[in-house]
Amino acid sequence: MTVLLILATFVVFLTIDYFHSRGLVVQPTAVAVQPPKARIFPDIVGGFELPASLHYHLGHTWALAESPNLIRVGMDDLAAHLVGGVERVTLPQRGRWVRQGQKLVTLIRDGAQADMVSPMEGMITDINEAVVRDPALALHDPYGQGWLVKMQAPDPDTNFRNLLGGAVARQWMEEAAHRLRMQLERAVTAPSFALAQDGGLALHDLTAQMPDKDWGEFVREYFLV
Repeated sequence: MTVLLILATFVVFLTIDYFHSRGLVVQPTAVAVQPPKARIFPDIVGGFELPASLHYHLGHTWALAESPNLIRVGMDDLAAHLVGGVERVTLPQRGRWVRQGQKLVTLIRDGAQADMVSPMEGMITDINEAVVRDPALALHDPYGQGWLVKMQAPDPDTNFRNLLGGAVARQWMEEAAHRLRMQLERAVTAPSFALAQDGGLALHDLTAQMPDKDWGEFVREYFLV
């Protein structure tokens, strides 16, 4: 009887030790390794940055959908190079309704004025106050911190169909850059622009050597106003 009791006690201790040991086993946890996010670099076309994620108006403004109806708008890189050292940027008031192709922003340089058109139709919901305080922000970072306005667009799909993207946008920018190069070579001495011919970036303020009285007329040709 004593032997059976000892054996039974021994079995109990073995059972407790078995389950206790099971509890101490650390089960490996499968951890999904996320690949590092690839940094997106804008495409360079004709010496100017042209991000493929944006849609472009022929007047050198761009549009990006932040949500189904909220659109961010800015000027493209060619426009930023053309406007150069502008002293003041005037943006529309919040709540104003702007049609696609209608004047959106006014640029002032030494008394000369140039307007840019809206790539979308909608109501202005926000403006970039930082650009109003420092216009250079839009010139040096037109696709990032230098955005101009945000708007609520009731029919963005229709508006986007009227804009340029993909290979069509690249061809358009290439042609615009070539035309600009030819005009600048005739009008001013602009050796810095030759960088674009070798696949490099054009330097800022391409029209710095252009008389102010001619600047407004020149940029209006590209901005379609």
